[in-house]
Amino acid sequence: MAADACYTNHVSGIIKLDGCILNRDTIKRHCTVFFARDTMRRSLCFFNKPQRRCIEKHTRELRSNQEFPRHGILQKCRAELTETSHEEEKEEDISRATLIWRAIKLPMYSVALIPLTVGTAAAYWQTGQFFARRYFMLLASSVLAILWINLSNDVYDFDTGADKNKKESVVNLVGSRMGTHVVAWLALVLGYVGLNLVSILEAGSLRSMPLFFSAIFCGYIYQCPPYRLSYQGLGEPLVFAAFGPFITVAYYMLQRTKGELPITSTVVAASILVGFTTSLILFCSHFHQIKDDMAVGKISPLVRLGTEAGAKVVKIAIVALYSLLFIFGVGQILPLPCVILCGLTLPVGNLVVGFVEDNHKDKTKIFMAKYYCVRLHTIFGAALAAGLVAARIYARKPIFL
Repeated sequence: MAADACYTNHVSGIIKLDGCILNRDTIKRHCTVFFARDTMRRSLCFFNKPQRRCIEKHTRELRSNQEFPRHGILQKCRAELTETSHEEEKEEDISRATLIWRAIKLPMYSVALIPLTVGTAAAYWQTGQFFARRYFMLLASSVLAILWINLSNDVYDFDTGADKNKKESVVNLVGSRMGTHVVAWLALVLGYVGLNLVSILEAGSLRSMPLFFSAIFCGYIYQCPPYRLSYQGLGEPLVFAAFGPFITVAYYMLQRTKGELPITSTVVAASILVGFTTSLILFCSHFHQIKDDMAVGKISPLVRLGTEAGAKVVKIAIVALYSLLFIFGVGQILPLPCVILCGLTLPVGNLVVGFVEDNHKDKTKIFMAKYYCVRLHTIFGAALAAGLVAARIYARKPIFL
C-alpha cells in the first residue's frame, strides 16, 4: 500500500504537510528526506512538478520556523507500493521451467529418503542384515505418500486462498484443481497399499502398520479439512511425530527376517533427530509466505513471531539439534561414529543460521531457506545412517543398547 501523504515527526507532535498527496502512478521509488541541524538534503524521486513545489514549500516553512531539533531527524517517506511492485517484477522474471522445478519440489523428497535410510541403518546396526528389495519398495511407496502431501497441500491452500500469489503452486500451473486432487489421493492409496504390502508379505510385521497409519493420519490432519491444524500453527509438531518416531521406527521394524525387532533407545534417539531436522524444513518454508498466510487466517509460527524472532528460533533449533546429538553420545544412546560424523555437519548448520539471519527480511531471498534446511536434513541424516552402519561393521556387535 502506497503512502498517501508525507509526514514530518517532531518532538512536539506530528506536522502534516497538507496538500502533499502522492499520486500512486507517479511514485517510482522511495523518497527519503534527511533533516540535520540547519541543513537539509532532499531527494524528490520523480515526483511531478506540483508535488515537488508542495513538498519544498512546506519544508521551507518548517525550516524557517526552526522546528528541526539540533540532533537531527531522519524522516522516511516510503512508497510501499514501489517495494511490492519491485518484488512482483522479480517474480514475473521467473521462467516457467523454474516454476515447474519448484512445483516438483524434488529436494523435498529427501524427507522420504532419510527416515527410511536411518531406520534401515538402525536395523542393520541391530541385526547386521539389509534387504535391498524391501528398501526400494518402501522408498517408492514413501515417495508416493510425499507426493500426496505436496499435491493435496497445494489443493487445500488453493481452496483457502493461501496460494493465490504462489506461482509455483501445482494447481496454478496446471490450471486444474480437480485433476491435482485426484492425482494426490491416487498417490496416497498406492503408497499406503505399498507400505502395508511390505509389512505383511515381505516382513510379516503387523506392529509397523499402526505406525504407518499414525504417520499418514498426522499428514491428513496437518492439511486436510475439517482439521487443517497447520492453520493453527501445529504443523511442526505433527511433522516431527510423523517423520520422526512414527515412520522412522516403522521402517526399522521391517528390516528383519523373523521375530520382531526390539525398539531400542538408539532407534528412538535417531528418529528424534530425523524428526527435528524435518520440522526445521517446514518452519523455514513459512518465511516468504507470511503476508499470504495472514490474509487467509493461517496462523503459522512465523505469523505469530515475525521474521526477526523466527531467525532467532532457527538459531536456537540448530543449537538444540547438536546439543541433543552430544547428549545422546555422552549417554551412550548413539554409537560414537554417529556423534563424530553428525558433528562434522556443523558447518552446514551454521550456514542455515547465517543465511536466515542475513536474509529473513528479504522475501525473494528467504525463499531458499527451506532448501538450506533440506541440505542440512539430508547431510545430517546420511551421516547418522553412516555412523550406525560403521558402528556395526567395525564393532561386529551392538555398541550401545
